[in-house]
Amino acid sequence: MAKQNVAEQETLGEAMNKTELFFEKNGRMMGYIFLGLLVLAALVFGYRALIVQPRAEKAAEMISEAQVRFEGENPDFELALLGDANGAGFLDVVEKYGSTPSGNLAKHYAGICYLRTGDLENAAKYLAKFSRLKGIPGALINAQNYGLQGDIAVDQQDYAKAVKFYEKAVKAADNNLTAPMYLRKAGLAEQAMGNAQKAAAFYEQILTSYPASMEAREAEKLLGSVK
Repeated sequence: MAKQNVAEQETLGEAMNKTELFFEKNGRMMGYIFLGLLVLAALVFGYRALIVQPRAEKAAEMISEAQVRFEGENPDFELALLGDANGAGFLDVVEKYGSTPSGNLAKHYAGICYLRTGDLENAAKYLAKFSRLKGIPGALINAQNYGLQGDIAVDQQDYAKAVKFYEKAVKAADNNLTAPMYLRKAGLAEQAMGNAQKAAAFYEQILTSYPASMEAREAEKLLGSVK
């Protein structure tokens, strides 16, 4: 029994010696690693404080200039898109600060501007570049983005593609305002393809899930037209 205890003590002693030996041999290296992590953390903090934040602020300033032209009483979509000497356009924000939140939003706005000026190809291109936003306000923009891509697909008579975008728009923002609108559009796209049964399913979804919506009465009429 005593021999066993001695053996166990020797084994434990060997393990402790190996641990001490490891730190003795690698202590300096581990110190360097720890110091390196501290430096990296400082660089990340500095990068965010000195580069990321100022870029985000500048991008927000630039996009506000373009939004004035976009949301004015008489919106000038081409000017909002391209900008001029008096203010930046959405394309300027995308080019210089595309990786910032404002730069991302500018892609969405640029797509709308191209759509309003009749350039469907570039409209689809920039709308597709937009990255989905988080939160309730972001969900509405996400839904609009999908819906506009669906509208472009309808203009291009690619109704199957349009239905997919409208379905994404419904999922992006499930509410009484936008969801039934996109369901109606999906139903109309299905009707354009001659799919009366699928169209009816979309109209029925409006009546079942959003009976108090503005689209419900029209959905009832549309449902009657496909049955």
